Amino acid sequence: MEKLGISRKNFLKNSALSLAGLTIVPGILHAETSQNEMKYHSEGLKSTKVYTLKNVLLETGFEYAGDEVIATKTELFSVEIADGKISKISSNQPGVAAIDAKGMLMLPSFKDMHIHLDKTFYGDKWQAIKRGSGGVKGMIALEQQILPDMLKNATHKAEKMIELLQSKGTSFARSHVNIEPTSKLDSLKNLQVALENKKKVFGAELVAFPQHGVFYTDSASYLKEAAKMDIDFIGGVDPFTIDGAIERTIDFTVQLSLDNGKGIDIHLHESGDSGLDTMEYLINKVNENPSLKGKTYLSHCFVLARLDKAKQEEISEKLANAQIGIVSTIPFGGLIMPIPTLMKYGVEVMTGNDSIVDHWNTFGTGSVLQKANLAAQLYGYSSEFGLSRMLKLATAGILPLDDKGVQQWPKVGDDADLVFIDARCSAEAVSRISQVKSLVYKGNVVF
Repeated sequence: MEKLGISRKNFLKNSALSLAGLTIVPGILHAETSQNEMKYHSEGLKSTKVYTLKNVLLETGFEYAGDEVIATKTELFSVEIADGKISKISSNQPGVAAIDAKGMLMLPSFKDMHIHLDKTFYGDKWQAIKRGSGGVKGMIALEQQILPDMLKNATHKAEKMIELLQSKGTSFARSHVNIEPTSKLDSLKNLQVALENKKKVFGAELVAFPQHGVFYTDSASYLKEAAKMDIDFIGGVDPFTIDGAIERTIDFTVQLSLDNGKGIDIHLHESGDSGLDTMEYLINKVNENPSLKGKTYLSHCFVLARLDKAKQEEISEKLANAQIGIVSTIPFGGLIMPIPTLMKYGVEVMTGNDSIVDHWNTFGTGSVLQKANLAAQLYGYSSEFGLSRMLKLATAGILPLDDKGVQQWPKVGDDADLVFIDARCSAEAVSRISQVKSLVYKGNVVF
C-alpha cells in the first residue's frame, strides 16, 4: 500500500483528494488508509472530510484508594472525525488501516483567553521592555510613540504568534485589539487579515480594547465604530486610574455592549478601593441588565488578592450570581489571587498569556498548559485529582472527567478541536507540561 508524506500546507491545499495513504505528523499521526476510510469531497467552497484515528488514549475514570484518587484510568480507542466534528468513538481497532495516534493522550485543544495578538515584537527582532516613567499613563505615552512603527508589519507578527500558540497546543484565542486615536482601527484591520489567513487552522474572538482609556484619549468614537464591526467584546482598562471616573466609563461600556449585542471584558489592575468599587459597580450593572450575564469578564482583577478572606468569599459569590468570569494571567507578581475560592463558588476562571515579547512584558511562552502548571504549584494541587482539575485553565473549562471521575469528554458531536500530548493522563500533562505532539482544529490537522 502506498505511503505518502504530506505537509500541513499541502494537507489543506489537497483537502479534496482521496488518498491511499497519509502521514499527517511525522512519527505521530500516521495512516495507512483505504480510499473508503479517508474520504475528501469538494462541492464548490464546501468540503467534507472523514477520517479515523486509532490508538487514541482517552481518560475513562479515576482509580481510588478509599476516598482518594490515586490514578487515572485510560484506554485506547478509535475516533472518527467527520465535517469537523467527532462522529464516532469506538473500541480500538489496532489492525484496521487508520491514522495512528500511537497511544498519545487526546485532550481538548487549548484556549488562550487573554492575549494581545495585534501588538507584539514576536516574529521581529528581540527587544526587552523599556519602562516609561509615570506608571500606566507613562506606558500609554510610550505606546503612542512606538505603535506607528509596530503597525507596519503587525499582520505578519500576529501570524507568527498564532503559530507559536499552535505549537503549544492552542487552537483558539480571545485577543484584545487596540482601539484608540493612535492606531484608530488599523490594529483591528491588520489582525483580521491574519485571522482570515489562519481561519482553517485557528479560531478567535476579539475584544475592542481602549488601551489608552475611553476618555483619557478620545477613543469613544473609535469604539463605537469598532462595535459595529466583527468583534465580540467591548473592553476597558482601569476606569478610575485612566479615565478618572468609574461610573462614566462603565456606563459607556455597558451601553455600547447592549446596543451592539457584544460581551464585556475589562482589564482591572487597580488593587485598592477603586478596584473594589469598579468591580462592585460592574456587578450591579450586569444584574440590572441580565442579558450581560455569562458574557462579562474581568481580566486580572488584582483587587481580589487584597481582600480579606471573608470579603473574597462575599465577592466570589456575587461574581458567580452575576455570572461574571475572571481571566487571570497567572502568575501575578507578589499577589496571591484567590483562584480556589473563585472556583469553589462557581466563578468561571480562565487564563491566557497576555503579553508575548512586547513593550509590556517579555515572559510569555505561548503555553497555557504552563499556566495550569503554575496554578497547580501556587495552590498546592499536587495530587492526581488536583492536577487533573487544573487542566481546565488550559482548556477554558473543558475536562475529560468530571469531579466524580465520569467521562464527559469527548462525546459524539463535539467539535474536533483536539491536542495530542505525550502523557498518560491530564494530571501528568499538567505536572510535567508534557510535549504537544499534534493539533487538530475543527477536523483540520494544524501540525
